[in-house]
Amino acid sequence: VQLQAFGGGLVQAGGSLRLSCTFSGHTSSYFPVGWFRQFLGKEKDRDFVAGISGGGAGQYLADSVKGQLTISRDNAKSTVYLQMNNLKPEDTAVYFCARRYNTGTYYLASDHDVWGQGTQVTVSS
Repeated sequence: VQLQAFGGGLVQAGGSLRLSCTFSGHTSSYFPVGWFRQFLGKEKDRDFVAGISGGGAGQYLADSVKGQLTISRDNAKSTVYLQMNNLKPEDTAVYFCARRYNTGTYYLASDHDVWGQGTQVTVSS
């Protein structure tokens, strides 16, 4: 399976973006997916942002983004979405999506085995 994240860009503070994570080369779309972000200068750290179960019923958000971000998926389109509202300059980062191991934890990057290439989100003040 391959994952690809896109939808990033430059936005002013208070604006919104919707990131998409599409997957291909799979036999089933029903696998858990996590979103992580990597801040400039911290290339070894990827911080958990959101996760969603294979069917979409389980949705998990980092405390720092609750009320600001929502995660959803459309398995018919092999896509997971990350809706980002009221963006702040501190949200500036590269955002990655990844497939989580079936027995893994959303909060750990090491529990995700297939990663997309990342999409840059830049929020200007």
